[in-house]
Amino acid sequence: MLEVGRIVKAHGIRGEVIVDLVSNRPDVRLAPGSVLSSDRGDLEVLTATPHQGRWIVAFDGILDRNAAETYRGVVLTAEPIDEDDDDTLWVHELVGAEVVDLAGTSYGSVEAVEANPASDLLVLSGERLVPLVFVVIKAPGRVVIDPPPGLLD
Repeated sequence: MLEVGRIVKAHGIRGEVIVDLVSNRPDVRLAPGSVLSSDRGDLEVLTATPHQGRWIVAFDGILDRNAAETYRGVVLTAEPIDEDDDDTLWVHELVGAEVVDLAGTSYGSVEAVEANPASDLLVLSGERLVPLVFVVIKAPGRVVIDPPPGLLD
């Protein structure tokens, strides 16, 4: 299961919540009838509307503000979308992958992927950061980068 979002807070009095979506496919993840999983059980989307960079979402079974408040901070997950796009970089595939440059020099493994407005960042050991724009090849367990001089010194 992939993390696709997080419930931030309640919105209004009818059980709607604000969702911070981390998926690039809101048309699929938040379509009416789609089901997202959480540690509180499955949640079926009734409606979803974009709002100030986030989403106002109504889930089946969350009927009022009091119920919505209890979902604050709940992580939403879903199955990966089956697409034939080999260029897609998935966080769960990047974390733990070895990072090497074009010459074969190893820089360790990816510890995390950090969101950044310009380009998400690979977090390597020693607090080194590599923008995803420098990733040129992704293979199972291995990421090849072409960083500019000085980036990883």
